[in-house]
Amino acid sequence: MSLRHRNSLIGCTLFFITTTVWQFLEPFADSKACDLLIENIKHYQERYKFIILAYVIMPSHFHWIVEVNKECGTVSDIMRNIKKYSSWDIMEYLTKKEAGLNKIFKEAAKNYDDQKRKFWMPRFDDKVIRNEKMFWEKLRYIHNNPVEEGLVIKPEDYKYSSARNYVYGDHTVIEVDTSYAGMYIP
Repeated sequence: MSLRHRNSLIGCTLFFITTTVWQFLEPFADSKACDLLIENIKHYQERYKFIILAYVIMPSHFHWIVEVNKECGTVSDIMRNIKKYSSWDIMEYLTKKEAGLNKIFKEAAKNYDDQKRKFWMPRFDDKVIRNEKMFWEKLRYIHNNPVEEGLVIKPEDYKYSSARNYVYGDHTVIEVDTSYAGMYIP
C-alpha cells in the first residue's frame, strides 16, 4: 500500500505542502538557514520542473503551494530530496554555529537505522488544491502566517514569503508564478 494513499492522487498536480523541523526547533529564525533551504529548493526546481505559486519559511516550518510536473517527478520525490539535502546543509551550518544542536539532531535519529542525524520531522503534509476557493484560502494562509505569529505587521514585509512576489513583484529570493492567482488580495 502506498504511503497515505498517494497513488490515488495520480493526475493531481497542485499541492499545498507543510513540513516542520524536528521538535519545532526554530532554525529559520536565522536568514542563512533560510537561504540554504532556498538554494536546495532552486536546485530541485531545475531537476523536477515544478512551479512555485506561493511559499513562506517560518522559524520552525515552511508552507508552499507547488504545481508538480508529473513527467519529471512526484510531490514525494520533490519533498524527499529537498528535505534530505537541505537538512545536510542546514545542520552543517547550525552545528558550526551552536555545537549543542548536534546532540539534538543525533538524538532525533536514534530510531532511524539509516540516519545519523535528523533535522526534519518524518513525512510532510500535503493537500491537493481542488478548486480556486481552496487555492485562495491557502494563499492567504501562507501570506498571513508571519503576521499571525507576530513577526511582521504586513505580509509583504516578511523576506521569506511570496507575499513580496505578489505585492512588489520582488522575485529576488525565489521566483514565484504570480500569474496563476493574478494580483495579491489581502
